[in-house]
Amino acid sequence: MGLPSFPCLPFVLLGLFQFQFQTGFSARLNNYPQHRNPMFQTTCALFAGTWVRDDTYHPLYQYSNCPIIDAEFNCQMYGRPDSDYLKYRWQPLNCVLPRFDGLVFLSKMTGKHVMFVGDSLGRNQWESLICMVSASAPTVLTQMSRADPLSTFTFIDYGLSISFYRAPYLVDIDVVQGRRILKLEDISANGNAWRTADVLVFNTGHWWSHEGSLQGWDLIQAGGKYYKDIDRLVALEKGLRTWANWVDTNVDVTKTRVFFQSISPTHYDPSEWSAGATAIATKNCYGETAPMTGTTYRGTYPEQMRVADEVIREMHVPTYLLDITMLSELRKDGHPSVYSGDLSPDQRANPNRSADCSHWCLPGLPDTWNELFYTVLFY
Repeated sequence: MGLPSFPCLPFVLLGLFQFQFQTGFSARLNNYPQHRNPMFQTTCALFAGTWVRDDTYHPLYQYSNCPIIDAEFNCQMYGRPDSDYLKYRWQPLNCVLPRFDGLVFLSKMTGKHVMFVGDSLGRNQWESLICMVSASAPTVLTQMSRADPLSTFTFIDYGLSISFYRAPYLVDIDVVQGRRILKLEDISANGNAWRTADVLVFNTGHWWSHEGSLQGWDLIQAGGKYYKDIDRLVALEKGLRTWANWVDTNVDVTKTRVFFQSISPTHYDPSEWSAGATAIATKNCYGETAPMTGTTYRGTYPEQMRVADEVIREMHVPTYLLDITMLSELRKDGHPSVYSGDLSPDQRANPNRSADCSHWCLPGLPDTWNELFYTVLFY
């Protein structure tokens, strides 16, 4: 049984009307009784707000009770000594974010297929969601299938599958004579795997700016020609327009809902949060234990955000922007840093070279992303 149809209303980025639009948009997900909080009948800037310290706030799961967490995200298992980063909750303007309820998620999504598509930040969120739902139903029969590019966790009793499909650029990459070809105008190979999903959550961003040994391609194919390199924002826009065309052409709006997760910021530059950064020996997020204050975005991805916003605005299929960039930018304290199972003792002793200030600890910030996802999906 597919999701009910919904109107092709114009896309709204943030603003005070976004949440009002989504309240009606998601209320027809299925016949499960809806929460009727009067606050959600008013306007709410869901992605604008502040982080509030709350000592009564606890993660919905413990790392020790969720074995699917990858070593690179499992900060507490690998020795992170502080836990204050788990005591902050997101407080949107003019409303209260509902607490995530895994049993409600299971009931509403019975028989559905949720798929995250993108890079390792999408995997970060995928694992978080599985842990959050599993904690509410520890005795439910489950099954995990891990592979590349597709991994799937199934709650068998509910017929609910939550998948992650690895596609860092969304568009296809082919290997030809040992060379990786990034095809900015081809997405057919990846897209075939997404057709069965009832809910699609896409993300991309970080890999478009990687250079040197971190670069994920050897040649770029566009317009029938091959290039060693082109302007990275131009490449991102071409790739996103290919993705948007695939969504507009292939998504059945009576069955499938589409989300795009905005770019998750990194914290390698202390000057973003400290005026005295030049005197700081460690040039990254190592040792950070509290969020930044305020609501001003100070990161390095505004141009990528502008490109993604322009592409999404022109799409025909309603695509909801989960705009987590600013609220995540404030969380310089939420990264694994050197507390990752992938690091050797020597690497941990040298955070200047080894700290991971890109991914996020689990439990941690991606749980808030999923609380926002849950709110938009059901309220």
